[in-house]
Amino acid sequence: MKIKVRYAETDKMGVAYYANYFVWFEVGRTERLERAGIPYRVMEEEFGVILPVIEAFAKYRKSVRFDEEIEVIARIVDLSHIKLTFEYRIYNENGDLSCEGYTLHVPVNSKGKVIRFPEYIYEKLRLAHYEDSKT
Repeated sequence: MKIKVRYAETDKMGVAYYANYFVWFEVGRTERLERAGIPYRVMEEEFGVILPVIEAFAKYRKSVRFDEEIEVIARIVDLSHIKLTFEYRIYNENGDLSCEGYTLHVPVNSKGKVIRFPEYIYEKLRLAHYEDSKT
């Protein structure tokens, strides 16, 4: 997915503020789930599954700047019935790796109790994980 770095996402020098990479991770994650056929809204409203981030990591390699178009790639790299890990890569408009990282999630219900993924969601995630493992 392509994103244009907005002025509000940068510091006085026009360089993207580090925490915004986690926002861009989420944009990529949301898009990846959508492409897998299980949008966040469907998971939450129809299945009662919420996916909190329980661990996050980012390694910054090259800065991106205001008005630069970046590419966010999100892949499912680990999956079980009670956890899900996404890996991210963000590239600058020259195609250089700007940032890489991951987020770890567990499915919880509306009361915050860890649950197993419902079979329908798990199967969609499993297929997406298989697709992502080939790239």
